[in-house]
Amino acid sequence: MRFDELNLPQAILEGIATLGFEALTPVQEQAIPLALAGKDVAAQAQTGTGKTAAFLIAIYTHLLTHPRPTAGAPRVLILAPTRELVMQIAADAEALVGTELPIKLLPIFGGVDYDKQRRSLGEGVDIIVATPGRLIDYARQKVFSFSEIERLVIDEADRMFDMGFIKDLRFILRRLPSYDQRQTLLFSATLSHRVMELAYDFMNQAVKVQIEPEQVTAQNIEELVYHVGGKEKFPLLLGLLKGPMAGGRVIVFSNTKRETEQVTLLLQANGFRAELISGDLIQRKRMRILEEFKQGAIDILVATDVASRGIHVDDITHVVNYDVPQDPEDYVHRIGRTARAGAQGLAIMMADEDLVFFLPAIEEYIGHKIPHDIPDEELFCWDYQRPKRSPRKKISTVKSGSRPSDKKASAAKEHGGRNRRSRPATVKKEEVGAAPKPEPQGEPEAQGGSSDKPARRRRRPRRRKASGSESSTAQPTDSGSQD
Repeated sequence: MRFDELNLPQAILEGIATLGFEALTPVQEQAIPLALAGKDVAAQAQTGTGKTAAFLIAIYTHLLTHPRPTAGAPRVLILAPTRELVMQIAADAEALVGTELPIKLLPIFGGVDYDKQRRSLGEGVDIIVATPGRLIDYARQKVFSFSEIERLVIDEADRMFDMGFIKDLRFILRRLPSYDQRQTLLFSATLSHRVMELAYDFMNQAVKVQIEPEQVTAQNIEELVYHVGGKEKFPLLLGLLKGPMAGGRVIVFSNTKRETEQVTLLLQANGFRAELISGDLIQRKRMRILEEFKQGAIDILVATDVASRGIHVDDITHVVNYDVPQDPEDYVHRIGRTARAGAQGLAIMMADEDLVFFLPAIEEYIGHKIPHDIPDEELFCWDYQRPKRSPRKKISTVKSGSRPSDKKASAAKEHGGRNRRSRPATVKKEEVGAAPKPEPQGEPEAQGGSSDKPARRRRRPRRRKASGSESSTAQPTDSGSQD
């Protein structure tokens, strides 16, 4: 089916022609007519099959055929799991219809100017594309209302469950108009039991669209697994970048933030234009790095799985799995960053002794065996520069034999103050003005003490008074008279 066979507004047809699209993909051919008819749709299709264009065409067709004089409360809500995917949906919408239409779209996500988004939302919008967290924050402050939402889109619903957004989703869905007063479109890579449970609870007799691909991964991607040791991974990566992959645009995926930092520093130390993206990177820096990567100012992007969805760059030539992903679905999304728009791509995975055990599950999920190989010695580059270490800060230490309390006391004396440990001894009132006590006479040994310390005065034990009329103080007996 061709797009001009659908009853679409002229502005949308012009945007589709500008993008160079002519025929509908299988998921578009089934989902768009149902959405235009007002049906709720739960659609499953793999990455890169045009799901975003499917719901954007249906949404803009509804808004253009049912216009509103001025922007007010939002009419369309699109929810996505990651900031990158929110930005990509907004960019696709602008590419589809441009900015001249009287329809205002606002992306909302964390990490950018909070007050600016709040003001824009308060001025009125037609379409909100958002991650759940910040949107709920604005809703609780009553910056906007969910009462006039006519269309709801949940994109990458399976990913939302994996990232723990189910409570946020239910919070939003319970505040929207009733399921029979709105249209709901749900798109997911897998229609699992959890996703369909959400569809049954909050959708109005949703029509299930399931596109089973002949191959889970794209057919234009060449896959290869290199079996290497953990210490051989970077020399192999460096050899590939200087050899077969030279001049290409590359994404290197790692499982941990620490690994991405180490690989990025090593690449930069060896003259490569490389930057990293991880989940805790501030949003403005992530946006800047992605834009530089798209513009060609950066050749190598080192990233965690936060970049495995939502990045649409047409000319990525190579994807390197520096670590074997522990989730088979992550492998599919990682290598899906290459071979887009009909291009060819190469996906290389380095399987070391720690993560090679996850390979069987990946091959079972994608339904085919990945070619395995042991790299030739010529591919390794062992002569490489290491990043310079930043100088360590000096840590003040206490000298042996001295106590911290002594240092505090000396510091207090230098500043004319007092230390709690060096308070003067209290003097009794009766001792004020009294003459000093005389030193004990005699030899030190006779006083029971040492030669350098005064003898301690022993107290005499009290004796009980004798019973009877006569009472006298008992005298201590002579030690010499005892047997």
